[in-house]
Amino acid sequence: MGYGWHNDTMGSGWWVLMVVGMLVFLAVFVIGGVLLARHYSQLPGKPGASNPAVEILQQRFARGEMSEEEYTRNLALLKGQS
Repeated sequence: MGYGWHNDTMGSGWWVLMVVGMLVFLAVFVIGGVLLARHYSQLPGKPGASNPAVEILQQRFARGEMSEEEYTRNLALLKGQS
């Protein structure tokens, strides 16, 4: 007979440790999945992912550093490259 065993069954308190262990494993598994999903949803070229060049162009246009014609021309160039 090994330590912690009683008549070939686990003692009364070990089931608590097993349940806590399973919950920790499940939490790590779920959190890892969520983090992976968030990482892959933010990759460039995916719909919904922001393009830093377009954001800079929008900021410059908003500050009045370029005309509407320049903005639309540059935006068309950036969209064509994507």
